[in-house]
Amino acid sequence: MGLLNSKNLKVRHAQILLLGLDSAGKSTLLYKLKLANDITTIPTIGFNVEMIEFEKSFSLTVWDVGGQEKMRTTWSDFCENTDGLVYVVDSSDKLRLEKSRREFERILKNEHIKHVPVVLLANKQDVPGALSAEDITRMFKVKKLCSDRNWYVQPCCAVTGEGLAEGFRKVTAFVKNHLKSGDTLTFFNQK
Repeated sequence: MGLLNSKNLKVRHAQILLLGLDSAGKSTLLYKLKLANDITTIPTIGFNVEMIEFEKSFSLTVWDVGGQEKMRTTWSDFCENTDGLVYVVDSSDKLRLEKSRREFERILKNEHIKHVPVVLLANKQDVPGALSAEDITRMFKVKKLCSDRNWYVQPCCAVTGEGLAEGFRKVTAFVKNHLKSGDTLTFFNQK
């Protein structure tokens, strides 16, 4: 208990929603960021929640929600109190890119995340033939769909970790900027 009483530090805390179709790599990238090593993941039934700290006084609670068709119907239930959206796209799954785009467009219409910043992670860049971040930006009509918010498309590879920190640093910066513009984030007092 001594450590709890030693400091009165305000920690800014943001809720991040991590969405994408099943097998896009959401859990793999979340645990690559959190644990900094490779783990074997299984399809998420339900959700995973992890706290990630990129800066001393700012942490992200990331809600990784399963992407199976039955789970996608519940995505809107997780939108309330969300400060940022990270949407993961399997850039190599050309058969399901249109389905992923439609789900992305649908979730952006949710009233609770109407103006929250968005980062798309164009995952699986290590797979031959994967679409580039520029291709994903065009195909997902990001400039049009996200014209009312900050957005960014980051190429990445969840397996190697390449591009993940950059994508989450971008969403962190966007969320902080969102805070400065008058929106609120959750604050915790730690003693």
